[in-house]
Amino acid sequence: MAHLPQQIISERIDDVVVLLEVMKKMGLPEILNQHLPRHWKQEGLDWGWVACIWLSYIISQGDHRKVRVREWVEQRHYTIEQVCGINIRETDFTDDRLGILLKRLSKPETWEQIERFLTQKSIRAYELAVEQVRLDATTISGHHLISESGLFQFGHSKDDPNLPQVKLMMGMIDPLGMPLVTQVVSGEQADDGLYIPAYQQIAATLNKKGLLFVGDCKMSSLSTRCNIHIQGDYYLCPLSNVGKTPELLAGWINDAVMGKFPLVEIKRTSFHHNTETSPDLDALETTIATGYEVCRHVEVVDEQLPLLCWQERVLIVHSPTLAKQQFQGLEKRLHNAQQKLMALTPQKGRGKRQINDLQVLLQKATEILRLHRVEGLLSFDYECQETVEETYIGRGRPTSRPKQITRKIRYQIQTVIRNEDAIAQTHKTFGWRAFVSNAPKSMLSIEQAVLTYRDEWIAERGFHRLKGASLSIAPMFVQRDDQVTGLINLLSLALRLLTIIEFVVRRQLTVQEVNSLAGLYPEHPKKRTAQPTAERLLRAFSNITLTIIEARGQRFGYVPPLNPLQQEIISLLGLVPDIYSNLVDNSS
Repeated sequence: MAHLPQQIISERIDDVVVLLEVMKKMGLPEILNQHLPRHWKQEGLDWGWVACIWLSYIISQGDHRKVRVREWVEQRHYTIEQVCGINIRETDFTDDRLGILLKRLSKPETWEQIERFLTQKSIRAYELAVEQVRLDATTISGHHLISESGLFQFGHSKDDPNLPQVKLMMGMIDPLGMPLVTQVVSGEQADDGLYIPAYQQIAATLNKKGLLFVGDCKMSSLSTRCNIHIQGDYYLCPLSNVGKTPELLAGWINDAVMGKFPLVEIKRTSFHHNTETSPDLDALETTIATGYEVCRHVEVVDEQLPLLCWQERVLIVHSPTLAKQQFQGLEKRLHNAQQKLMALTPQKGRGKRQINDLQVLLQKATEILRLHRVEGLLSFDYECQETVEETYIGRGRPTSRPKQITRKIRYQIQTVIRNEDAIAQTHKTFGWRAFVSNAPKSMLSIEQAVLTYRDEWIAERGFHRLKGASLSIAPMFVQRDDQVTGLINLLSLALRLLTIIEFVVRRQLTVQEVNSLAGLYPEHPKKRTAQPTAERLLRAFSNITLTIIEARGQRFGYVPPLNPLQQEIISLLGLVPDIYSNLVDNSS
């Protein structure tokens, strides 16, 4: 008589094995354990493994909720134990345990040490060349209570200005996009003051001079540039359009228009497959900007320090694409302002409020021009319309009672006039921006500077991953400030992991004979790409199930063989090829 199986266990393991193996190669569990030591009475898993397993859940499921982790781990209990070489207790992933982990990750001193050691380990393990660092900030909005000293505050936001927000400052390796520094501050703070602390932490972590720091116009404050310069590093950023900059920029633009300086063409080379299924790449070179540069003397006067001065390069660059966008934006603002000006004084009619005070009309019109940023570009003609009515005083039929004369005044805007000369002068400034840098020409030409700054999408892509489906930081399912900070820090580790996976695969593809992958697009299986995303690489491991059968006191396991694409991805990541089949060997 055949012996029936005593137990059959099926576990959906998908990309979990790959994620845990990459984290082991990064040394993440050991670094976390080093800086998150166990309490002497603590039982169960070390904090390093709790964090790594939670990270594998976050990346695999696109969900950071604590409440779901315990069930998810139970469904992959055997696989996780085998890959990590650990024993998991039922209470290792409760809400309380995960909350304690976030609280410990929120401590600034602890988190700074974790980032420093992890960065140094990653640079050594993956032979990362760090020459440029990109600094940028973003906001995360949420339905959180506001307290006087809390993280969530109202402030300038591109997400949802009606919700309180927390602000996140990041420094990333360029062009890899791997986070080096993650700093969480309250949402009302301006970006300008966040650059120096982030820069100082990165400088201490990398301990290397001559790095190029790239940022947006909020990094262009004199104090930030001075701080970077005196420590032996370089900066590149556009000048903020405040103070004397508009006047200076107008002069620089006029010099370019008058031909005072020869303009350099700045070209970008892009590569694409000549057909979707071909591994061969074609190069396409296009002109994206023109510009010239001048040098100026910068001085910083501080009563407590000696006079500091240096030579700064100013790069005046014109972008046709930016000019087109600004032209379209101006035309839209002019049109909207015209419509609103005409709507100020509607024709007489029931329910249509009239303006009978000239000062009120002028005040409202001026506010419309200011809000649409078209002062001096539009003007309007108005007329005062007076209506005279003669009526009897008192009630009843007309008699010999005295009469009274009532005068009603209303103001009517007749036409809105475009100041074409002023608009034409404004058009001349479109597309122009001034960048500043203290890097020498031998290190950073004007062409290299523009191309480097144009890669600002690298930081934006990291923020998109945090806020999008990949990591889903919002909505944030924690409320306390320490939990919010800890969760953001944890998700920055997930972002590191995604960027490492993506970078390593892309770098390995460049040294192979066939430098592209096919099969990552289910809708087009033959389509090839030399720039695969981490999300698509991990999605290639979907629908992998480990089956375990226990019978007659023995355990038998089965994992379906990996397809060629999965095998190639594992090889590109530098992992051993049998990371999945080892699960079966260990179960026999």
